[in-house]
Amino acid sequence: MKVQEIRELIKLVDQSGIEEFVFESAGSKLKMKKSTGKTTYAATPEAPASNVQHTTQAVQETPKAPAIQEAPVPEAPKSAADDSSLHKITSPMVGTFYQSQSPDKEAYVKPGSKIQSDSVVCIVEAMKLFNEIEAEVDGEIVEILVKDGQLVEYGQPLFLVKPE
Repeated sequence: MKVQEIRELIKLVDQSGIEEFVFESAGSKLKMKKSTGKTTYAATPEAPASNVQHTTQAVQETPKAPAIQEAPVPEAPKSAADDSSLHKITSPMVGTFYQSQSPDKEAYVKPGSKIQSDSVVCIVEAMKLFNEIEAEVDGEIVEILVKDGQLVEYGQPLFLVKPE
């Protein structure tokens, strides 16, 4: 479930007379419960994932403006990302990272792929717009730093490239 969808659910629950709401999907469970003057939101996975904690909790004193506080995302293990001779292709926006045009298509690039500066390396979806991201450098993909479907931040490194 995406953060925007959770925010929309929070808004709907806040505006309704519902006191408690539970939603389960894809191994995750979202539970929202209102009480007098205080609204509590919590989302927890049913089955724990490896190395990632999927817990979101927030407490807001007035139900008019609920907020979500996300658990910190674990940092990627030290790898080729530390090599200063490698070029980092970064995300130009906040959005969702996709390695291919659609789930049934092959990824644009994989480690070892040769790229040109105008080669499309991925798509970042932001507000229902699919933005093709170009390499901006000639070289070879060394490492893909994010997973397909992962939320990415502005300036977050996506790929490491060995320039030619």
